[in-house]
Amino acid sequence: MEPVIFEERKAQIQRKGAKGAEPFSISCNKNSLAGAVSQRACVFCGSRVVLYPIADALHLVHGPIGCAVYNWDIRGAMSSGPELHRLSFSTDLREKDVIFGGEKKLYQALLELIDLHKPNAAFVYSTCIVGIIGDDLKAVCKKVEAEKGIPVIPVQSEGFKGNKREGYLAACQAMFTLVGTGDTSAISPLSVNILGDFNLAGEIWIIQDYLRRMGVEVVANITGDGRVEEVRRAHGAALNLVQCSGATMDLAKMMQQKYGIPFKKVSYFGIEDMSDALYEVAKFFEDKDPEIMTRTRELVREELRDLYPKLQLLRKDLVGKKAAIYVGGAFKAFSLVKSFRHLGIDVVMVGSQTGTQEDYQELAEITDEGTIVVDDTNPLELSAFIKEKDVDIFVGGVKERPIAYKLGVGFCDHNHERKEALEGFLGMYNFAKEVHATVTSPVWNFTPRRRKSPIASPDVPACAATGRVS
Repeated sequence: MEPVIFEERKAQIQRKGAKGAEPFSISCNKNSLAGAVSQRACVFCGSRVVLYPIADALHLVHGPIGCAVYNWDIRGAMSSGPELHRLSFSTDLREKDVIFGGEKKLYQALLELIDLHKPNAAFVYSTCIVGIIGDDLKAVCKKVEAEKGIPVIPVQSEGFKGNKREGYLAACQAMFTLVGTGDTSAISPLSVNILGDFNLAGEIWIIQDYLRRMGVEVVANITGDGRVEEVRRAHGAALNLVQCSGATMDLAKMMQQKYGIPFKKVSYFGIEDMSDALYEVAKFFEDKDPEIMTRTRELVREELRDLYPKLQLLRKDLVGKKAAIYVGGAFKAFSLVKSFRHLGIDVVMVGSQTGTQEDYQELAEITDEGTIVVDDTNPLELSAFIKEKDVDIFVGGVKERPIAYKLGVGFCDHNHERKEALEGFLGMYNFAKEVHATVTSPVWNFTPRRRKSPIASPDVPACAATGRVS
């Protein structure tokens, strides 16, 4: 099936190794095409999803109530303590405020909320309407900060300014005003900040445990299970580990420029990338602690000794199946391609919302001939590619789930709403179990597009006559 693609979008879709094709090149990092119903979100969304997991801060959306509802709590970021971030606050701007301005309303809202909830800082998000009417967020925030004695930080995130990546930058600029204002005297020489992990399903705690076993201190979680005081003293860490490069890379670069802190791009998904992330940290600190590499190797060996036999059992039913991937950050796509290979599954389509030219070039290098690589796609294109490639499982986020189910394809949520950890070695096993359960589910035997005999789970016997679990 040849998909129908908007002429303006053709440069953002490439097929690796297509006959007569030029060397791989793809257009990306551009505003979504009007009318294409893009999967990409706005500037405000990008800023809020990055900052929202800071759990002891107040998050106030200055704009209409709809903006505060949009993306509220979608990260599902878990906290080991305060949960102020789980509440959504809005100034609820209406017609009268649009005409006469919303600064007084914002000022009163901040005073009331700070007195009521006693936050350690407040982030105030600008929305499209605020950018249009010209409310002076900086002036209001500065006034309230002087009166209340806590940081009150404007986030310049008017939705119309660009795309989601612009929101990441706005969030990093807001956080950077906090960095460098805390005490760093008690921080270990072997210390890191974890950037770009949002602690979905408690995953940051898995990574912290690995680092602890290696002898490395985590100074700040930015931003999953984050705290204002941690961000303030983050400049005392020796190294920044940047996972979601789109979300927090700007902050890492700011900290490198001002404080001289180097950073490493890592991923905690899959066997290779999780292992490589730990080894990179060990190499960095080897001069300060000659035994750290030995501890790291033993940690990885211990985890894999338990993991590999379990994966081999699941792999038997999955060899030769086909997968499509569409995620927010391209770093996840790299790890997913490698993870599917461990399960014997071929990736036939891969894309992201916010990938860069460098990201897509790397994806082209690690995928097979004929793989579709796509930037900032839409439901029409996704549906066509899934049909064309006859995939068995689609990995995406909340917006992609209905597409998969309507087409009779298995789905794995690898984005905001998942409730089970997919990071670390434990996460690889959880991912493999979910993929196996989805791909081999008997339900696909009853969908119009594909009527195949169901495969029984290795742990659950099935009745050969009906495919029902006994």
